Amino acid sequence: MDPIESEANLRSQFLEVLRSRRSPVVPLQTLPAKCVVEPLYQGTPCDYEAMKSVPKAPIHNFNEENFYLITEEGEQGQLPVLILSKKESTHLKRPAVVFLHSSHTCKEWVRPLLEDYASRGYIAVAIDSRYHGERAKTPTAYEDALVSSWKKGDTMPFIYDTVWDLLMLADYLTAREDIDNSKIGILGMSLGGMHAWFAAFADTRYSVVVPIISIQSFRWALDNDQWHARVHSIKSVFEEARIDLGKDTIDKEVVEKVWNRIAPGLASKFDSDHTVPVIAVRPLLIINGEVDPRCPLEGLDATISTTQKAFDAHSLTHFKVIVEPGIGHEVTLSMLKEASDWFDKFLKP
Repeated sequence: MDPIESEANLRSQFLEVLRSRRSPVVPLQTLPAKCVVEPLYQGTPCDYEAMKSVPKAPIHNFNEENFYLITEEGEQGQLPVLILSKKESTHLKRPAVVFLHSSHTCKEWVRPLLEDYASRGYIAVAIDSRYHGERAKTPTAYEDALVSSWKKGDTMPFIYDTVWDLLMLADYLTAREDIDNSKIGILGMSLGGMHAWFAAFADTRYSVVVPIISIQSFRWALDNDQWHARVHSIKSVFEEARIDLGKDTIDKEVVEKVWNRIAPGLASKFDSDHTVPVIAVRPLLIINGEVDPRCPLEGLDATISTTQKAFDAHSLTHFKVIVEPGIGHEVTLSMLKEASDWFDKFLKP
């Protein structure tokens, strides 16, 4: 099988998994929503200082849109969307960037980035991922959804369900008259970075991709006993699985069974060494911390090597990996600056 056919086959398999646990799909439509004044944060969200340090942009010249995009039937099928754009007298199509928040936060958390990019002429888009923000009814909604997924096997709240939403979001964005369809970028941090990675793998309409502190190898972590930090970040589902499996402690078997149940293929055919190279030849910037225990660098050798080969036939200037020395699972202002420069390089008119 040639590489193009192989990539198409892998993408098709992934889309089949996404569709396997969907409620009935509905026609693309929007419903009006109000600006969220008091957003819900769950548990102990990552309070990255970098987000507070994003340069303040003047906000008097923005258009703000708040609405729900209906991605499927049911409560979680209402995707909350926030869009900021600069008021313009021209009718030229503009580049867009989708920003994806980390675990336990929400779309309002990335608002400093929306304001910064909108002030520079981008159409800046943010969503609440599944069981976050407006889609969360309780402070434990996300963790509860993960446990339910393990118990029932009817949803995929860890990564995959939000990726489905992002495919529907791409349908919406490409239908807008003010967006250049060839210039839709996507940036995510931590969990949001995984959403960006898989959305770009599944949908080529995301043309410039920046996953921050998120690219990792789930298979390598299992095989090399380096899964603990990732598991600890959503520990309740693994504790529930441990009990159900009659184990005294969470071990490799428990972790692998959870991944297979709540995100089929995550630690096998859809792992990073298979899916990240498929993003080529679209511009891809990977940013990780040198000592991030959730994304061990040692596990990324195969992914980076395979991705470099995928870009070789085209342009290696479209692929870059940045590892920040001494940084763990943390977003820094320099990471955000690198991402901004990347989008300006490939998306700005």
